[in-house]
Amino acid sequence: MGNPEHSRVTVVVATRDRRDELLRTLRHLEGLRPRPPVVVVDNASTDGTAEAVRSGFPDVQLVREPRNAGCAARNTGVARADTPYVAFCDDDSWWAPGALEAAADALDAHPRLGLVAASVFVGEEERPDPVNEALARSPLPGGGLPGPRILGFLACAAVVRREAFKEVGGFDPLLFFAGEEALLAQDLAAAGWGLCHLEHVHVHHHPSSVRPPGRWRRTLDERNALLTVWLRRRPGLVLTRTARLAGRSLRDPVSRAALAGALRVLPAAVARRRPVPARVERDLSLLEEA
Repeated sequence: MGNPEHSRVTVVVATRDRRDELLRTLRHLEGLRPRPPVVVVDNASTDGTAEAVRSGFPDVQLVREPRNAGCAARNTGVARADTPYVAFCDDDSWWAPGALEAAADALDAHPRLGLVAASVFVGEEERPDPVNEALARSPLPGGGLPGPRILGFLACAAVVRREAFKEVGGFDPLLFFAGEEALLAQDLAAAGWGLCHLEHVHVHHHPSSVRPPGRWRRTLDERNALLTVWLRRRPGLVLTRTARLAGRSLRDPVSRAALAGALRVLPAAVARRRPVPARVERDLSLLEEA
């Protein structure tokens, strides 16, 4: 167990133009015991977010990005942390009492555990997110971890070992936003770090009403899924997934925009390409077949 006076976990919150939701999240985090250090990375908000945080939560470390850095804003937050573990929050989610310490206990007890994925409960009704069951039913062999071994997670419900996160470079800015977790999970596994789901570690998610257009999000989801394959997967799968998206792009404007977006950053993806080891490729194939 950790020191009851000091949290072993820093909470990093990346935010953009969701001032009211962020302030609600910070109030919940402020009530946790032990109280975790909190770093807010403001992705160039224009709604007074930074001013509201500075005046209402003077103990929060505020970092203002000059432009919207997307998922890479979390890397900025992790760089400001000095605890062994870092938890991520979205501006419309927060950790349940006791959750951070439970995750830290598991990380303390398993030195090669790099990431803990929590259970997510949605809205006032506390509906279990479907991702909970998917993680709990992971078909991957255990590997001596305290929960099911996984290769995916939701960023708003993850606690990482800071050493492991920094070793693999964190979230890749090439993806910007949407589905960025898959690439980080593969990089952690490739580096020999374990990832697991702990059912008893809980996160509350009250989805914001301030959301980007659905078509924009679906385009980024499809683009980033293809980029992740280009960056890490075996050549045969790269060809198959590229051909599949190209086929859909003939009739679907979202797929067409996703393919065009991926092709625009193809040189950068090629430069970053680092295929995962065979053992990780086998695990990914097992998950895709399940």
